Amino acid sequence: MALLLRRGPLPLLGIAAPVVRTTRGRRASTGLLPSLSASDRGETTDDEFFQGDARPILLFDGVCNMCNGGVRFVTNNDRNRRIRYEPLQSQAGRKLLVRSGRSPDDISSMVLVEKDRSYIKSEALRRIMEYLDLPFPLLAQLLNLVPLFMRDFAYDNVANNRYLIFGKSETGSCDL
Repeated sequence: MALLLRRGPLPLLGIAAPVVRTTRGRRASTGLLPSLSASDRGETTDDEFFQGDARPILLFDGVCNMCNGGVRFVTNNDRNRRIRYEPLQSQAGRKLLVRSGRSPDDISSMVLVEKDRSYIKSEALRRIMEYLDLPFPLLAQLLNLVPLFMRDFAYDNVANNRYLIFGKSETGSCDL
């Protein structure tokens, strides 16, 4: 849920009032922003990715063999096609990373982007499982029993060694 304080010029200073934005799962930020539209500031609006298609978007490392295999697994276990996919390295992927509060060059984690929230690391994996066919939603509930710091520790160890263990795609892009 986003909270946006009224933005307008401060009469004596001639500058824009501070803006506070919060999105579930992200920290609030304050700052002085010019009175420009989101597109004028180079920001991505929800309409660009979610107008006409509210399905979440899975951002994944498009050159990682393990990540490509993971996307194939998700595709094979998502009969109702509840999830869309986009490589982190693509232009849309980079925009969605920024929209999620991450660096556009950050390929350290898969990201699940929903209209009003983004998930990273093991929480993204758990959330993806909730969208899949049975038994994966039930397994996702079992993952809730494991503390987040432990799940993310395991996720980081695999993610940091994914190229060493599984290699990179020879074509340099997703094979899907």
